[in-house]
Amino acid sequence: MKTVYFDNAATTQIREDVINRMSDVMKLNFGNPSSTHSYGRKSKSLIESSRKRVASHFNVSAAEIVFTSGGTEADNLVLQSAVKDLGVTEIITSKIEHHAILHTIDRLKEVYQITITYVNLTENGDVDLAHLEDLLKSEAKQLVSLMHVNNEIGNKLDIKTVANLCKANDALFHSDTVQSVGHYRLDLQDIPIDYLAASAHKFHGPKGVGFAFLRKNSGLRPLILGGEQERGLRAGTESIHNIVGLDEALQLSYENLDNEKAYIQNLKSYFIEQLRKALPNVTFNGQSGDLEKSTYTLVNVCLPISADKAGLLQFQLDLKGVACSKGSACQSGSSQNSHVLTEILDEAHLGRPSVRFSFSSYNTKEEVDYVVNVLKEFAD
Repeated sequence: MKTVYFDNAATTQIREDVINRMSDVMKLNFGNPSSTHSYGRKSKSLIESSRKRVASHFNVSAAEIVFTSGGTEADNLVLQSAVKDLGVTEIITSKIEHHAILHTIDRLKEVYQITITYVNLTENGDVDLAHLEDLLKSEAKQLVSLMHVNNEIGNKLDIKTVANLCKANDALFHSDTVQSVGHYRLDLQDIPIDYLAASAHKFHGPKGVGFAFLRKNSGLRPLILGGEQERGLRAGTESIHNIVGLDEALQLSYENLDNEKAYIQNLKSYFIEQLRKALPNVTFNGQSGDLEKSTYTLVNVCLPISADKAGLLQFQLDLKGVACSKGSACQSGSSQNSHVLTEILDEAHLGRPSVRFSFSSYNTKEEVDYVVNVLKEFAD
């Protein structure tokens, strides 16, 4: 059976070079990086070399990079410490953030009675920057948390404008950049962001590792307590092979970025074009059908399929070997509509099936043709 993997926003295939590098580390560098003997020093050296190289991609110092288990932990580190240790009393966010943000701030509101304020969105899911500017006039100690690229509909935030707005109003700015790191270049000397979160498995690296960027003298304190690893900001013996794998994957992503971006964007454009030919009444959720206003890596498609057939769509796609998502992978076990689509779609479009297709340089136009044909056959 033919199989097609169009779920790269959920996770990506690990590059062969990354696997080889990680394998070498696991074989040769098993020492605990906190040990003072030669085995430990070699492991520690690998981690610090990786930290420096990761930092170089964002034009920041190595001391501002903290390795974590992934984007969710990085988000939690920032949000929880900002409230507990920095005195943040109001968090401004949107209703279409990742659940790593939304569920965390719900708990912070419950425990610390902070104020949660949601910025208005346009009908296509973009942040209303004028409304955000108004919200920032508050006297409260504020933190803004808005993702750079939405993981479901692909909308891109003008992250530099938001960072400058926050700085001008003495508000802290955190961004979940899980869907953009490795896919976009971010110069954090030019973009005055305070904190960001990233995850290796979104840019062809291993699962279980990511990092937080914490601006120098952030004042944040650890979420996980224990030893003094990660400059006292993240206790626990470091996963050396995963950190090196993250570093290698990020390096390769940025080395190949221009060529791979052009290739994937062309693939996305072709997918949109072929799908519109096959299903003229198809629509694209959020800005995902607009190549300028959305990320080049995904589309979220609302299909003109009758309600009685809609329930079988995911089963049919899986039967035909097509891997994709009805929303984010974190929600795939839920029968409920995506919270993102519920926020931006009208009732008519919510009644139709929506599917997220996300691409990488490992995909081909032949795969696009196959998937479009599967959708057309099912819709007819």
